[in-house]
Amino acid sequence: MRREIRIAGFGGQGVVLTGYILGKALALYDGYEAVMTQAYGPEARGGSSSANLVVSDEPIDYPFVQHPDVLVALSQEAYTRFRSTLKAGGLVVIDGDLVVPEPGDVVHSVPATRIAEQLGRRIVANVVILGFYTALSDLIEREAVEQAVRSSVKAKVVALNLEAFARGYAWAGEKEVAA
Repeated sequence: MRREIRIAGFGGQGVVLTGYILGKALALYDGYEAVMTQAYGPEARGGSSSANLVVSDEPIDYPFVQHPDVLVALSQEAYTRFRSTLKAGGLVVIDGDLVVPEPGDVVHSVPATRIAEQLGRRIVANVVILGFYTALSDLIEREAVEQAVRSSVKAKVVALNLEAFARGYAWAGEKEVAA
């Protein structure tokens, strides 16, 4: 088994942190091999940013994502830029507050920014979308990601991030019931 995951957005959205948490959950708490590479523009905030993960149940011989099985897009630019690289039948997860999908594209949408704002901190939209992806995915266990969140963010914001994760996770369940 080998899966490629691309998380993309713009600088300041926590794209790299999201990839780091997911990779840590997969490698340390769920027993997979995982490699993350990152790419970002020269701007500290506002430029393009992506975290690219390769996950496998065997040692990884080539650590770069070329045609992801999963695209998590936190910005319109990221969605537009990377949607054509997705494998046929791949999973697309978007922040529905910031991304408008192309007509006919099958996407899974969560209002991550709005949920984060309801929690009082827009900056946790990345963890909301991570919770949503975790609920949709057959790859990762919820407990593994929660453990990675606890060990990856500052102690004073652990509770906020776990609540953001839980809200995103719950949103996926709400959407399945409504469908």
